[in-house]
Amino acid sequence: MSTTTTAQPQRRRGVLERVAGFFSNLMDKYLPDPLVIAIMLTGLTMILAVLFRGTSPMDVVTYWGDGFWDLLAFTMQMTVVLLAGYILAKTPIVDRLLDALTSRVSSPRAAIIVATLVGGIGSWLNWGFGLVIGGIVAQKLAMNVKGLHYPLAIAAGYSGFAVYGIGLSGSVPLLIATEGHFLQEQMGIVPLTETIFSPYLLLTNLAVIIILPLFNAMLHPKDPASIKEIDRSNQEATRAAVLEQSLDERPTLAAKLNNSRFIGYGIGAIALVFAVSYFVQGGTLNLDAVNFMFLFLGIALFARPSQFLAAVNDGVKVVSGIIIQYPFYAGIMGILVGSGLVVSFADLFGATSTAETLPFWSFVSGGIINLLAPSGGGQWAVQGPVMIEAAQALNADLAATSLAVQIGDQWTNMVQPFWILPVLAISGLKLRDVMGYMVLILALLGVIFGAAVLIWGFTA
Repeated sequence: MSTTTTAQPQRRRGVLERVAGFFSNLMDKYLPDPLVIAIMLTGLTMILAVLFRGTSPMDVVTYWGDGFWDLLAFTMQMTVVLLAGYILAKTPIVDRLLDALTSRVSSPRAAIIVATLVGGIGSWLNWGFGLVIGGIVAQKLAMNVKGLHYPLAIAAGYSGFAVYGIGLSGSVPLLIATEGHFLQEQMGIVPLTETIFSPYLLLTNLAVIIILPLFNAMLHPKDPASIKEIDRSNQEATRAAVLEQSLDERPTLAAKLNNSRFIGYGIGAIALVFAVSYFVQGGTLNLDAVNFMFLFLGIALFARPSQFLAAVNDGVKVVSGIIIQYPFYAGIMGILVGSGLVVSFADLFGATSTAETLPFWSFVSGGIINLLAPSGGGQWAVQGPVMIEAAQALNADLAATSLAVQIGDQWTNMVQPFWILPVLAISGLKLRDVMGYMVLILALLGVIFGAAVLIWGFTA
């Protein structure tokens, strides 16, 4: 009897669920932690530089060490983007809105759809905000919806990050639309109407927003034995501890200042005056500007400095993995650039392309290089000149070629362990818990993005 009961759900499992189970089990057995992966990728890049570029081992080590701290300022920018996004998502007004949204969801598959949509729309608006809000919403849904498979919910919330590069904060489209960018002499200024607001990318985003949530929902296990729910008691205890430490209740002048709304509103108003003045005088929407606005918007919405600092202390845990791991990827970037390996990758795809297929091969090469150096802006700095030179030689569309690199970057972020670190910190899960689902999401997005850049290349 027990054997029949166990076997019956197995016969009802769909193909996608079986494949997801296969990859989940595979990752659980063999996938190490993200830091170990970063170290292994470092070793792999060193070997590739020696074998394919003839670089001496000592030179490779020198490139790695010299590049280790090259992106320190950029690392700080990335950290602040995520921290500010986390703080904004945790402000009382946003938190109440998310509670209202998630409280209306009752079925596991609907929860997966909502988590994907929130992560995707948030990432299109701002990648740092979307990256963290997808994880937060997934966690809230897991608290409210019985029978929701928590690892899939977190994977779905993160999967929305796949549209960040062709959204309002995409590194490449913003850069090439900015006066004075480093490739302006080669390609000129490419306005946003030809990139993120072009019909090709608007339709691509629409396809992802429609197809991806439905696909993720289909991955949800039917067998109750396969479902891993969130530990609700632990989450409630953690939330209560954060709320308890947020208010300074001592009857002192210091406590009154710590809890004063006037201080938060006051500095928020000053920041607003500066932001308006900055844009009136022609300031551009760059990372520093976004960080400034998000940070002070968070302060103003919390108002009380004590509550703001409690959110900061909680958010530091979310970004800690990036602080320690980004230098490792900066070291890998140092090897790629110093040895010329990144140019070899780009040249390989450029040499086998036509004007129509160059965007597609730019997409593929961008995805491969992103696995070694997960930085859209940093990757474009070294890959961009090669791809633009190839586009000019073949008379290929410059906007399509440029954005294809960005799309490749966002595509393989689905399995690049670096950017999922904040979501894992929010969820309390391990990389191996979600990676099986991310492999399937990567395959789906590869079809959507690959078709999009092919069509763009042939019709531009």
